[in-house]
Amino acid sequence: MAAQTPPPHRRIPPPHQATPHHQATPPHQAAPHRAQAVLRPPRHRVDPRARRWWTLQALLTFSGPALLVAAALLVLALLFFPGALPWLAPLLLVALVVPALGYLWVMPRWRYRVHAWEVGEQAVYAAAGWYWRKRRIAPLSRVQTVDTVRGPLQQLFGLATVTVTTASTAGDVKIAGLRAADAEALADRISGAAQLVPGDAT
Repeated sequence: MAAQTPPPHRRIPPPHQATPHHQATPPHQAAPHRAQAVLRPPRHRVDPRARRWWTLQALLTFSGPALLVAAALLVLALLFFPGALPWLAPLLLVALVVPALGYLWVMPRWRYRVHAWEVGEQAVYAAAGWYWRKRRIAPLSRVQTVDTVRGPLQQLFGLATVTVTTASTAGDVKIAGLRAADAEALADRISGAAQLVPGDAT
């Protein structure tokens, strides 16, 4: 499996700083006030192939191991402790098999319904999660860098993640499950839009 390669790094240049001798703009010549971006649901969903990516993740991280443990315990009980099967089988079904299959079925589909993104005039909007959901807004004036990341599993499905680093203590804004070409185009779009919006990205 291909190793993860370093992502392209797009650093946003700081906005032009006025020199100290510049006079303040008179009130009647002040620039019009820009509407402040507000948190709202993003409009665009991620690529449908993200469901298969999340399904494989679920199989490797929880569902697969849980089903293997249940199968191994049943085999051991059948070989060495057959008298335990009447109570062990229902216990494994409730404790391991049903949760594993439920997670494998529900998580990717629900995550696909939740994950979304949008680039507005003033900010980048992102929604992620499935059981615990998170909505993030990153003002373009605070964007510092924009990267694209493709892990081994994402490369398998032709997907990528866009990571927007901002001057915020809340951390990066990540848009996962995008088609690789769309992720590159989105990263360039965010980087270009951030350079057009005045503000403080430090």
